[in-house]
Amino acid sequence: MHVYSQSMPEPDKAAKAPETPDAPQTRVLDPRSLRGLAHPLRMQLLRSLRHHGPATASQLAERLGESSGATSYHLRQLAAHGFVEDDPSLGKGRERWWKAVAQGIVWDESLDQSSDPDVRGAADLFLHELADNHTRELSTWLATRHEWPAWTGATDMSDYTLRLPPSAVRELGERMHALLNEYRDVPEAQAPDAARVRFHLHAFPQRED
Repeated sequence: MHVYSQSMPEPDKAAKAPETPDAPQTRVLDPRSLRGLAHPLRMQLLRSLRHHGPATASQLAERLGESSGATSYHLRQLAAHGFVEDDPSLGKGRERWWKAVAQGIVWDESLDQSSDPDVRGAADLFLHELADNHTRELSTWLATRHEWPAWTGATDMSDYTLRLPPSAVRELGERMHALLNEYRDVPEAQAPDAARVRFHLHAFPQRED
């Protein structure tokens, strides 16, 4: 299974862009790091830091509707597994700022073949939370689309059914990912009417009956 999740922070908080458009900073999930990330709140915290840039535990707690104690604990767990780290350039006194270490996550295919029940359980939780987030994002867009009149006709919610072998699906996915990466640092990203745009890509087989 090909799982690739990438975000870019807001422009005014963005780190230095990669030198080439097809080389985003990514983190490959292995069994240990998967178990460290596979928790709904930890995934929300990492997603927020990747989307919005550095923040404190208190800021994240307010944004996500959680207690600062809970966000502090789970941020430390994320740090222990290398997903987040301190941002000393923003810290003042005892205030601790956190930032995402990488903007992308790549699924190690060996996770799908694991016989370890803990790994399988973590994989199921991670993938279902990822799918739930896609659903929430799409539902939010549908509920608020009237607030984006300039985007009428520009957005997309399509589905296709093709008959292909696994090798062709993998090739198609890699080509689409490469095309999306070409648009990460284009001049149009600085246009006055530019906004953060989310792309969801799902590809899976279905039984003929």
